Amino acid sequence: MTDTYAKLANGKWTSGLFKALNLPQPVTLTRYAQGTDLISGNLLIGAASNSKLIKPILDTFKDAEVTISYPNSTSQLADLNTEFNQTSLIATPISLNAIAKSDRFNGIIFDASGIKTSKQLSALHRFFQPVIKQLSSCSRVIVLGHPSEHLDDVSYATVQRSLEGFCRSVAKEIGKNGSTCQLIYVQPGCEALLQAPLRFLTSAKSAYISAQVIHVKPGVIQGSINLAKPLQGKTALVTGASRGIGAAIAETLARDGAHVICLDIPALKQDLEKIAHRLGGSSIVIDITADDAPIKIAEFVHETSLDIIVHNAGVTKDKTLARMTNNHWDVLMDINLSAMERINQQLLNENLLNEYGRIICVSSMSGIAGNFGQTNYATSKAAVIGYVDAMQKPLAEKHITINAVAPGFIETKMTAAIPFTVREAGRRMNSLKQGGKPIDVAEAIAFFAQPQAAGVTGNTIRICGQSLLGA
Repeated sequence: MTDTYAKLANGKWTSGLFKALNLPQPVTLTRYAQGTDLISGNLLIGAASNSKLIKPILDTFKDAEVTISYPNSTSQLADLNTEFNQTSLIATPISLNAIAKSDRFNGIIFDASGIKTSKQLSALHRFFQPVIKQLSSCSRVIVLGHPSEHLDDVSYATVQRSLEGFCRSVAKEIGKNGSTCQLIYVQPGCEALLQAPLRFLTSAKSAYISAQVIHVKPGVIQGSINLAKPLQGKTALVTGASRGIGAAIAETLARDGAHVICLDIPALKQDLEKIAHRLGGSSIVIDITADDAPIKIAEFVHETSLDIIVHNAGVTKDKTLARMTNNHWDVLMDINLSAMERINQQLLNENLLNEYGRIICVSSMSGIAGNFGQTNYATSKAAVIGYVDAMQKPLAEKHITINAVAPGFIETKMTAAIPFTVREAGRRMNSLKQGGKPIDVAEAIAFFAQPQAAGVTGNTIRICGQSLLGA
């Protein structure tokens, strides 16, 4: 949908007025184009004392077109020199306090996993303060640490948890130029599984994701890695695939090499078959709330089985709680939650989701922050997050991961019908000052679906440009 405000805010003749009035001027976000799945340009890498994630960081960018700098004042200088010398990357030690105003960084990565006491938190300030204003438009900031729940030392666990507050605040400071900040917690012993989330979060594919925390846990990467077509040979089922976000998900999974089975209700059969044909996929026309829907879906995929399931189908039936009928509640809950549970159970019982499979669920910002007139919808979407959290352990026995995305204000036909003032507020109430696009949701789902994302499970990430609502 066209964002007329953004065009005026950045127009040749009107931008000065918007700036004088201190009105938001959204930056046009750089999104993925073929061949741009890795960050390029100038990359600054630093680390606190005793941090151990530099090697997997460098391994991630060994094929990237980047020029790397690192601070010459760090206590890890000798260790950094050793690590850089073992790669083909061009790396230059620099003085952070002598950076020219014209110098710009496309990305900044800091390994904070070695920060163990409150006093050592000063390493964050010493590293970031001289360079935070040197970010290019649409740049990436990544902080890495260890999850506090896996640390026995109280001080260590305390300061590692503090990284979330730091990253969320940084994201709000740099969002005005289209830049984002993320935190990756790497469970000790899982360093080899860092590459996939680090590649994704530093790439243009994560354009509308900011202030998120991704946990890297134990996992096994199956087979060889195909970075150009990471889903080659995989079969994916996408519910609600005929239009909007669902169609974007199907298109993105197909782009990455998957055979996509598109599913939607009979009323949308024509649109569904059209997109399935265009993608070279298959279609299944069914109401997922029908009693026999799980069995029919299982019969449909029985010959091929599945590698990826994306539960995107959902509805809203908005009413304030006092005016909400039983039907408003029951029908929505069946579509948004119960049908997903029944379908998964049927496929898992019949072993139709392959080992090393991927389940991705679509939640919502309403499930995190709540929303006026959406007690039913918010309940169902919060339950989706709970389901993901509860299912990660039993699914891990078959190396199956389960994750969720929680979209915020995404530009679709549905949001285009929202009254103007409400729509504009929805667009501006985030750190990037604009609405997202269906492709932003689809890219995150495609990341979760990749074989190399084996260490990413039990996560819910918001696709909201760091909405001012919610955690």
